[in-house]
Amino acid sequence: MKDVLNYKGFIGSVHFSADDTVFYGKVEGINDLVTFEGETVKELTEGFQYAVDEHIKDCEAENIEPEKSY
Repeated sequence: MKDVLNYKGFIGSVHFSADDTVFYGKVEGINDLVTFEGETVKELTEGFQYAVDEHIKDCEAENIEPEKSY
């Protein structure tokens, strides 16, 4: 069973809240708080990829090399 997402060298945790009926997670292994969520696995995956892309854009705008999770 796989309980993480991988995208562009970043790893995202995967959790489920039964109370809120939502999947959620955060990008692991970086010194920044990047979170994402979705009501379906597809939405969770899309949210993770969007969060990673936005994190990369933010780092580029600040002229900082993005940390990778690996």
